[in-house]
Amino acid sequence: MTTSPKNISRRGFLAGISMFGACATFDKFAPAAAAQTTDNGGTRLILLGTQGGPNFNEQRRECANAIVVDGRIYLVDCGYGALGALKASGLGFRGVGNVFLTHLHDDHVSDLAALLSHQWTDGRVDPNLVIGPYGTKRLVEAAIAFGTANAEIRLVDEARSVKPSSIFSGRDIQATAAPTEIFSDARVKVSSVENTHFPESTKKVVPYRSVSYRFDTRSRSITISGDTAFSQNLVRLARGSDVFVCETIQLQLTRENFEKRVAAGAYADNPEGIWAHIAGTHSNTEEVGRMAAEAGVRTLVLTHLVPGSLVDVKDDAYLDGVRKHFKGEVLVGRDLMAI
Repeated sequence: MTTSPKNISRRGFLAGISMFGACATFDKFAPAAAAQTTDNGGTRLILLGTQGGPNFNEQRRECANAIVVDGRIYLVDCGYGALGALKASGLGFRGVGNVFLTHLHDDHVSDLAALLSHQWTDGRVDPNLVIGPYGTKRLVEAAIAFGTANAEIRLVDEARSVKPSSIFSGRDIQATAAPTEIFSDARVKVSSVENTHFPESTKKVVPYRSVSYRFDTRSRSITISGDTAFSQNLVRLARGSDVFVCETIQLQLTRENFEKRVAAGAYADNPEGIWAHIAGTHSNTEEVGRMAAEAGVRTLVLTHLVPGSLVDVKDDAYLDGVRKHFKGEVLVGRDLMAI
């Protein structure tokens, strides 16, 4: 799968372009495609995982994005493969100072325990605060518990003094209908809203929620949807963004692949219940185009792609629906793409 030159951002492929060219093909986990993104100036986005999930393959990892502001790394979601992608990008994982989780599905959090454990083992002594909707604090506590044996051994035989529980913490935020500031430091202001990934029927039964984030820095504004169906809250959050990173699903191709997987034994518990979730709680390509157009964003980046690399699908399968509504710049995301 290739990226057409007419779809490449002026800011796209800021790193690795000389190696791969404007029509780069990411056939494997690309080595160090964003290796030059750790300088001390500006705001950059690196797509670490672009496969809609829970799925992963050689071409695409599960969902994760790095926003680098003046050299500091902010991680949005941490699906399976995020730790390796941070290494492959040249960013590394020890320097991640904040993690923002959109929701707690496994394809968005599976590498969190590995990230925190390896940060500590690699010598991190500064705090790392993980922020997300209800359940995030408890998830971080569980991640610390996962590393208990590792920490107890190393505290003794390596004479360490910093305990993981002293530097890692989680904070639950409210899922709000209006954009609400939930974090700020000298480099960035982060706002969030609740999106529509979880239906009202589900929310009546469980307290978990799903949110989207907007990062405003001195040089750019970046909104990341997380998983969601069409959402007016998200449109309000993304309004006027320089970059809008949004998930999307191509329903026909996804259904065809779904039926093949069911025939091979997948989703044995309740396949049509699972399909109802897949089809009903994600944004199809036309809905993404509508949200981008209504928000008036400058550049739309498609990610969490379904079916993504589960089948051989051309970029136009996603772009055709989007362009019915959005006339601006569109990029079909790939792992390690720097924007």
